[in-house]
Amino acid sequence: MKWHHVQENWSAFFDAILDKWPDADETELEEIDGDQRAFIAYVAELTGQEPSDAREEIRDWLSGELPSDVVMDPRHDDHSIRLSGKYLPEGEDEYDDDSRFGDDGAGR
Repeated sequence: MKWHHVQENWSAFFDAILDKWPDADETELEEIDGDQRAFIAYVAELTGQEPSDAREEIRDWLSGELPSDVVMDPRHDDHSIRLSGKYLPEGEDEYDDDSRFGDDGAGR
């Protein structure tokens, strides 16, 4: 995952951040508000590391998958739906009912 995933869905990442850094404080995370430099400094302070080591630890953490609570977060989902609009034919709305394409119970 990339930092912009974290930044755009900052509060949805709190559980994943707390899993990785259990001593992190949710109030302080809210103040950081997705600012990468502030988060690096915070992790460095939290873990007693140099900022370069904290940056590397965060980079390793980012190499993982998007946490499921982020993927399921309504803001992330809505953002993905809006982005999908560029793949639709002109005149089709990305928010249209797609029941004719999925398993809508037909044929049962």
